[in-house]
Amino acid sequence: MPITPTPLLVLTLAVAAAAPSLAAETTCQARSGPQVNRVLELYTSEGCNSCPPADRWLSRVKADAGTVVLAFHVDYWDRLGWKDRFASPAYTERQALQQAVNGARFSYTPQVVLDGLDRKDWFDQTPPDGPAPATASVALSLQRNGDSFSASVLPLAAAPGTRPAPTRLAAYWAITEQGHVSDVKAGENQGVMLRHDFVVRAYQPVAAWAAQVGSPVTLSYRAPLAADPAHPRQVNLVVVDAAGGRPVQALKLGC
Repeated sequence: MPITPTPLLVLTLAVAAAAPSLAAETTCQARSGPQVNRVLELYTSEGCNSCPPADRWLSRVKADAGTVVLAFHVDYWDRLGWKDRFASPAYTERQALQQAVNGARFSYTPQVVLDGLDRKDWFDQTPPDGPAPATASVALSLQRNGDSFSASVLPLAAAPGTRPAPTRLAAYWAITEQGHVSDVKAGENQGVMLRHDFVVRAYQPVAAWAAQVGSPVTLSYRAPLAADPAHPRQVNLVVVDAAGGRPVQALKLGC
């Protein structure tokens, strides 16, 4: 089940939850490159009959190693006859909060947000499409050790001709899963078999902290649900400018 976020104002965040071990001997790691990785968000619902085309569109991003992809299922469609098992009020709240910074006039589904900006033209684009990625102002490294994950967030000195790193950063962890199928029995999609990829199954914000160039901060996360071989997962970390809400770097692990 998705978890409701509870931000903590600490430099090291530990999220502990009772869960089976994820094979403690398993380790892997990743590092960000010189450019900002894209962050592609879809706000969707199984109760929305205009959402399945967007769900299928999102699935086409599977092979893109440089993009963090997140499908947030909102819960405000649940009252119309079908309860989306992936929906959470935390995701509805996130969409509402992001509206203030992504350029949307209101919350709606399906909504595509690319690199923090509302993209109503998603259906005409090959995902993800947009301006060339900027030079990164933050370097990330991400490591798994069993069912625990740690990240190093390092603000970088500004490259010539680029903006300086934000003075305050925030972040969020999200676990996504692939290949979910739902046989919808009621609501606007009654009788339709829906397939979902990049489904957000757990989400944990990290409260803002003061960022200083050259001074790394360590973030820690303990996965609140066991890996399911039937639904390959990714653990994603997105770091944002706390003032403007836009992503400054993102990274994922597929193990």
